[in-house]
Amino acid sequence: MPRLRQPPAEGRIRHRTMAEFALEQLREAIILGELPAGTPLRLDELARSLGMSISPIREAVRQLEALGLAKHVPHQGARVLDFDVDELRDLFEVRLALESLAVRRAAERFTDADARVARAHLVRFDETRRAGDVRETMRAHTDFHFTLYEASGSLWLVALIRPAWDRSERYRPALLASAGDPQDLHRGFDEQLLEACIAHRPDAAAKAFYDHLELASVFFETELGGRGIFER
Repeated sequence: MPRLRQPPAEGRIRHRTMAEFALEQLREAIILGELPAGTPLRLDELARSLGMSISPIREAVRQLEALGLAKHVPHQGARVLDFDVDELRDLFEVRLALESLAVRRAAERFTDADARVARAHLVRFDETRRAGDVRETMRAHTDFHFTLYEASGSLWLVALIRPAWDRSERYRPALLASAGDPQDLHRGFDEQLLEACIAHRPDAAAKAFYDHLELASVFFETELGGRGIFER
């Protein structure tokens, strides 16, 4: 069992907030491989590790199942799900459709304020990556992309993107923790994506985003059998 951070002790924390805190801790532990595939999610052990009652832990585990990070096994309880290549392909196809539309719209509407916020997230991304902090690098990466998606002005698009993004997070550490040319390309596509939005060039933004996703073909070459992420 990984060493999970316990919630702040100040004041009385609402049950819902406790469940959200537990979900964040468990979700990131799964994504970062601290809770490997097949690990049983025993409520009593998790409750002790997080220093809280079983009720919010039970709710958090249900949310993990909804996110596709865990699965309930009859008579055994929940376990962390294995890596699934078919799910990875499906997720990236859904993301390509939704997020390409979002960045196109963002490029049409992008403001100076959007650019400043997005740039700040990329700076934080670079700083945490240099420090080797994968958890904070993931958070900065998410904040950067959702700054672009929110700039689309479509609440529906952002709401539809979020579940697919969250579900694909378990595959993201491989993209963010590695070093060398693929990771540098990944960072370069984010830069191109931002510059295209600043320049109000929707086609260029969509192309940069496609190239960004296509890099999964390199990072997961073994799992994908050498075929591209969008090949069937």
